[in-house]
Parts: sequence; structure tokens; C-alpha cells
Amino acid sequence: MTTAPIASVLFVCIHNAGRSQMAAGFLRHLAGDRVEVRSAGSVPGDQINPSAVAAMAELGIDISDQKPKILTTEAVQASDYVITMGCGDACPYFPGKKYLDWKLDDPAGQGVEAVRPIRDEIKGLIENLIAEIDAKAVQDEES
Repeated sequence: MTTAPIASVLFVCIHNAGRSQMAAGFLRHLAGDRVEVRSAGSVPGDQINPSAVAAMAELGIDISDQKPKILTTEAVQASDYVITMGCGDACPYFPGKKYLDWKLDDPAGQGVEAVRPIRDEIKGLIENLIAEIDAKAVQDEES
């Protein structure tokens, strides 16, 4: 028996090639099927940042099969959380969504050594997000 995800999260970054892809990889890895995960960008790149792929692989998380995707109004509408990655992207606004902006350095053009601290910061933010989603799900069950 499969259960429906308790929340859906959309990560948005301009190129959808680094920060948003690492965040999506962590959330898929740490939350499993409990959370539906999307990522997109306003001007998607051609490929995922190789340094982001390498940094995530160091932790046993494979994001090499992901492709940058264009941000759509439908993706925002279908998400409970819309998280921009400190890149100034503008997202369509819909009432009832939770909008967050995580101020993160841009890993574009950086080597894996420079990407590791960004990756580690994203991991901490994802762990906090999962705790928030879980707490909200418990609160919703009780009310």
C-alpha cells in the first residue's frame, strides 16, 4: 500500500543546474516518497553542474540523471512549498503556498571544493524543512 505524499516542494533557481538540483536530491534521499519533489528554473541550463553532481555523489546521492527544467505556473500551483535559492527568481504567486527564499552562494563555474560548503548548507536547510513538513502533517492529523 502506497500513501500519498504529505507535501509537495518546488525548488527554483535560474538555471536549475546546481542549488535547486542539490536541494531536490537531498529531499528525495532524506524524505523518500513522503514528499513530492520538483525543481525548475526560469532560464534552464543545458546540463546539471558537474561539480554539484560530484559533491552529491560524495554523499552517495546520484543526481546525474536529472535535467534542468523550465519553471511553469502549473508546477507552482501544484506545490505546497515554493523555495527559491537566493538567485532573485520571481515566481508566480498563489495564495495558500508557503514561499521561502534560501540565500545560497551560486556554485556555477566552481570546483567541487567550493561546492561542498554550499551542499552542506543545503542539507541542513532540507533537514529543517523535513522537520517542518512532518510537524505540520502531525498538526493537520490532530485538527
